[in-house]
Amino acid sequence: MKLKKIAALLAVAAASGSAFATDGYFAHGYGMKAKGMGGAATAMASDAMGGANNPASMVWAGDRLDVGVDFFSPKRSISRSGGTVGGGTLNGTADSGSNLHYVPEFGYNKMLGWDMSLGVTVYGNGGMNTDYPGDQNPGAAGACAGFGATWARANLLCGNGRLGIDMMQLIVAPTFAMKVNKQHSLGVSLLLAHQQFKASGIQSFAGFSATPANLSNLGRDKSNGVGLRFGWMGQLTDQVTMGAAYSSKMKMGKLDLYKGLFAEEGGFDVPENWSIGIAFKPNDQWKLAADFQRINYGDVKSVGNSSVMPLDPAGLGAGIPGSLGCSTCRGFGWSNIDVIKLGAEYQFNKDLTVRFGYNHAENPISSRDVTFNMLAPGVVQNHYTLGFTYSVSKDSEVTMSYMHAAKNSVSGPSLFNFFTGNAAGTDKIEMSQDSLGIAYGLKF
Repeated sequence: MKLKKIAALLAVAAASGSAFATDGYFAHGYGMKAKGMGGAATAMASDAMGGANNPASMVWAGDRLDVGVDFFSPKRSISRSGGTVGGGTLNGTADSGSNLHYVPEFGYNKMLGWDMSLGVTVYGNGGMNTDYPGDQNPGAAGACAGFGATWARANLLCGNGRLGIDMMQLIVAPTFAMKVNKQHSLGVSLLLAHQQFKASGIQSFAGFSATPANLSNLGRDKSNGVGLRFGWMGQLTDQVTMGAAYSSKMKMGKLDLYKGLFAEEGGFDVPENWSIGIAFKPNDQWKLAADFQRINYGDVKSVGNSSVMPLDPAGLGAGIPGSLGCSTCRGFGWSNIDVIKLGAEYQFNKDLTVRFGYNHAENPISSRDVTFNMLAPGVVQNHYTLGFTYSVSKDSEVTMSYMHAAKNSVSGPSLFNFFTGNAAGTDKIEMSQDSLGIAYGLKF
């Protein structure tokens, strides 16, 4: 089996087809079994997705191959109300297109004796996609004229044409794990990251950018980075297993085409994150799992810097040139978040295992940063999941999972109020999600 070619093909597919935002812009879980349990996987070792969850789990997973795809459907809408400027209106509502995406996953693990394993996990780390139509506001009537709008009609950020972004992060994770004794293991994954980004319809912010030629409608840019994930897993008793995993912030190459948008002149790093988990098996049929995860979005300047800057770097006042693109410039205002993942697994019979779970993530976006996050409305918090695994034979299985993220919204004063004497009104972002996935597992 040409595993390198399979992984390469899945990497290309993931980079070209995935775009999702559940726990912020990270996925709610990695691997179809984890997704059916609300994402809880730090203390689980049921597949070869340990490079995405806990590298130390791989040495307990055995020889296996897992290949799957998740069909992800986000529903996003934005609106502005109460905004009247220059004889025109800034009000409007828009629903995003691009409502169906596919997210491939791949895992392979090979035991090297009883106490070591070597494998690879390929997964979409996270992403964000929006695609709004571009004719909500009558810019010719004067409402958007103060923002450089010379076009007849404008989108909700006073830009020309369709409005949105497309950001994707893919990670290939070669993983080594070893048992330090019969109860405990350690693991490490080398994280080889690739990301792509494009933005459209935000020309109105050119006057505020340090490099306005590198802001919008420039097609897709790409960058790469390297990081590490470390993990521990311990079987404390016959019923209780615990695990922990840590990933440092990954320094990514600059997105040079968009250095006029992102803080640090195109910087967009993968944030530091860590998790701890516990799994409890009260009997032969039930297994319960819980994870706590921390994602430090706020430590990445392009993500965490506030979009509301009372003063520009030169101290001249709100909304002046130079407030986009530099290290102290505007970002999307995302905060660090905590995530709770709860899951249960019930072995119905020797062939069928069913799962259900719940995932609650803090909302990283505050009301002050709503306007910028029309581009990236990652505000869903409550995720409900179901799943099952069916054994096709003693060596192969099929797993499916379903996730529903309940609708959530955030409203706040429009960023345009800084430039219109508080006449721009109130902005609102809203999102809900569904996903359905299937994976095939082969033991050998």
